[in-house]
Amino acid sequence: MQDGSDPGAANRQAMTEQERKACIEQERKVLIERVRGRFRATDPSGAALDRAEEGPLSREAAGWPRDERGDEGADASSGRLSGPLAGCIDHTALKPGTTVEDVRRLCEEARLYGFAAVCVNPCYVALAAGRLEGTPVATCTVIGFPLGASATVTKAFETHRAVRDGAREVDVVVNIGMLKSGRWDYVESDLRAVVRAARSAGAITKVILETALLTDEEKVTACVLAQNAGARFVKTSTGFARGGATPSDVSLMRSTVGRAMEVKASGGIRTAEAALSMIASGASRIGTSSSVEIVRNHGETVRN
Repeated sequence: MQDGSDPGAANRQAMTEQERKACIEQERKVLIERVRGRFRATDPSGAALDRAEEGPLSREAAGWPRDERGDEGADASSGRLSGPLAGCIDHTALKPGTTVEDVRRLCEEARLYGFAAVCVNPCYVALAAGRLEGTPVATCTVIGFPLGASATVTKAFETHRAVRDGAREVDVVVNIGMLKSGRWDYVESDLRAVVRAARSAGAITKVILETALLTDEEKVTACVLAQNAGARFVKTSTGFARGGATPSDVSLMRSTVGRAMEVKASGGIRTAEAALSMIASGASRIGTSSSVEIVRNHGETVRN
């Protein structure tokens, strides 16, 4: 061509990008399988790890409690957007300056918009649970937050107190330092203690990885350890580190846990577009303090 352009350049560039993505996907598969093999001994039956190679479980097949929402709205933990975006959101207020009035407002907004849960610091669990009593909105709290470095006995006690106060979901931060030190038995035991404490009152556990601080191998390892410990979700971030959720991390976590667990994306999600991107990448729950703005921009209104 006279202008010197190469009509095949765009196609070759697109093919190169396609090949690059395929290479990344293959590397991830190899990584996930290698890490699964390393930890299969801690799950002798291999059941949890084998399920990770299949698609998402239905809520009933997973043996989870019946959702009180019925057919209206989204199943908050099923991994499928069968209803409003609001039904996949944990309406969150975890900043140090959060007040009693902030928590009251959070609960009212959660009730009005039909959010899956409110997520509050442990001192506010009883308040939130009381204000949400009789509604399908769950009370969620955080354990070992935000560093994950509390002693195991402290995390377990904190969990027992939280579920006694009315928490139906607990989000525990993995011990990042122990994970990076290769103390995998410690990490799994630490998580298992929280899972058992939560289960004693029928509550579910989400494990926060703090993905911004981890390598891909550490992310996969944390997912497998959380899976072996019996957690229901893996979660990207506390929102207090240098970075939050990314579609790439959500995709990696979903590829690792498969149908055995669910994935919660949190940290820096402030728009409907960002939330939907996380869901498209494999998240079934979104943690955000921008919940009302997100659902309004998505065209959703309050529940009747």
